[in-house]
Amino acid sequence: MNGIEIVTPGPLTTVQDLGRFGYQRAGFCPSGVMDVPAALIANALVGNKSDADEPMPAVLEMTMQGIVCVFHGDAAFALTGADMPATLNDKDIPSYALHYARSGDTLSIGFARAGCRGYLAFAGGIDVPPVMGSRSTNIKCALGGFEGRKLKRGDMLALYGVGGRLKPRKPVYAEPQHAYTSNGAPLLIRVADGPQIERFSKETIRKFQNAQYTVSVQSDRMGVRLDGEPLPAIGGADIVSDGIPCGAVQVSNAGQPMILLADRQTVGGYAKPFVVIEADLPLLAQARPGDKLRFARVSIRNAQFAALETIADTGLTLRRIDEQYTGSLRFAGFNIKT
Repeated sequence: MNGIEIVTPGPLTTVQDLGRFGYQRAGFCPSGVMDVPAALIANALVGNKSDADEPMPAVLEMTMQGIVCVFHGDAAFALTGADMPATLNDKDIPSYALHYARSGDTLSIGFARAGCRGYLAFAGGIDVPPVMGSRSTNIKCALGGFEGRKLKRGDMLALYGVGGRLKPRKPVYAEPQHAYTSNGAPLLIRVADGPQIERFSKETIRKFQNAQYTVSVQSDRMGVRLDGEPLPAIGGADIVSDGIPCGAVQVSNAGQPMILLADRQTVGGYAKPFVVIEADLPLLAQARPGDKLRFARVSIRNAQFAALETIADTGLTLRRIDEQYTGSLRFAGFNIKT
């Protein structure tokens, strides 16, 4: 079998793609990678292409600490996301670059120096069966990914192989989209008004915007729990259960906010005064316990502009990677050979 053998799995390593959509009405959360741009870039670096049937081949998402694995067969791989030191056969290798491994080689990925989640992509992708149109792991429902669970020592993951590109003529690399450390300063996260914003007084909203929160050690893929200024709701936080979008800031009756993410429940009965804008979800995904957060309230229009800017930035990075594979630059509609 062409694949990898897990020697050390890390605290939480799962197989993820862009997620499982269209099933929330049946109670299945989308799951999928937490930092979408980082995972897309990892796939582009190894030459994987997207299509209508599979928008993004599956990757390994590693939380706080990476894996140690042995290759069974030759493979191309790339590491992105959190700043996790890596070695191939005890030789340091950089992240955000294309690497080649031979059968028998050992890849070791260490503890994150900054950020929270790292992404490991392989040429061709990870060979696990799709479930409801996705290869993502839903641990709570024990479905998708590798046997519906996080990886453990001794697991053998099959890889599809070389992917769809010829070996590039030049080294392939990219720059991270975000700096995964704020040098001790609070990370600024932008939020738009949520569906129950009217359940909170102007004074409570003002306090939220001026407060500083700490990411709790109880945070996980379901959501980021926040320690800090409580947000009391007028008449209590209980509501008739409704749908929960990714990034929803949900407030319990105790007033403590929690930002719901990829493995969130599909519906909930607590008020949601705000929703983190799409452009800032990758930053939130890389926040680690103890990190400080502040929040800025923005309009829906500004949230849409920020999302378009993020899409454009990611697209530019993917185009630059493509140019390294093809050996040509695209400029003003012309291809220029390099």
